[in-house]
Amino acid sequence: MRVLITGGGGFIGAHLADLLRERGELGGRRIGALALADQALPETAGETAIRGDLTQPAVMAKVATFRPDVVFHLAAVPGGASEADYALGRRVNLDASLSLFEALAASGTRPTVVYASSIAVYGTDLPDLVTPRTPLRPPLTYGAHKQVCEILLADFTRRGLLDGRSVRLPGIVARAKSSAGLSSAFMSDILHALKAGETFTCPVGPEATAWWMSAQRCAENLVHAAVMDASRADPGRAWPLPVLRLSIGDIIDTCSARYGESRRGLVSFQPRPDVEAVFGRYPRLDDASARALGLRDDGSADDLVRRALGEIN
Repeated sequence: MRVLITGGGGFIGAHLADLLRERGELGGRRIGALALADQALPETAGETAIRGDLTQPAVMAKVATFRPDVVFHLAAVPGGASEADYALGRRVNLDASLSLFEALAASGTRPTVVYASSIAVYGTDLPDLVTPRTPLRPPLTYGAHKQVCEILLADFTRRGLLDGRSVRLPGIVARAKSSAGLSSAFMSDILHALKAGETFTCPVGPEATAWWMSAQRCAENLVHAAVMDASRADPGRAWPLPVLRLSIGDIIDTCSARYGESRRGLVSFQPRPDVEAVFGRYPRLDDASARALGLRDDGSADDLVRRALGEIN
């Protein structure tokens, strides 16, 4: 099996690549070739490194030449950066994704494509329970482009050209501090600060709720999405990953229980209405359809924190 990860040098891509290297197989088939595509990649023996971004014809030509059986499409300009630079966000998140789908479809091999979409497609002012019938109203350009790509991938699947599976990623933690362009970076930063015993000013209040997942669990879900039986699934071929819905207060409680009660006094709050409206008002999520396909959350808040900070696998 030949496997490609776009965005393979990024936070989630690196976790996914490590997991595939460790397992050496996908769906019972040996991984014979692994290619990573990104602007910057480490030198790794025995792997194909495709350096550059997908907006470059030379990079897309290398992807086509590799002829992957399975593609994990993670490459993207994050939400804050996309909002600040519309042209860049469109080139990478929309135009390059469509070009990738077309290049893969032209191979004639009908590869499986796992697309990293986002809960950003849902928008704000959500009902008390988000279900598969909840209308999608993305509040930012990033979410709009993700929704468009979900529709395009489903259409390529309908036409028999690709086997697409879009999974909507929640807040994935714990990224490196000050992750550029990510409006939700505070979700990772608070975990790092509380473990290290450092002060932290939170841009949302203690009651703010978000949907959380560790990077390790995310990688496991992406791998499962590539091999799960989606033949009887919704023709939209898009699912939210199962999540833990936790408030900032829940995170502080969990970290204080694990790293010491003194952690409680390290967090101060300066809520920003724009951040809290988008990242601090997530309601309950009906993710039954995703769970029925074998996708899963981190299990508990404590397991989420430990897995996110590299204390358990």
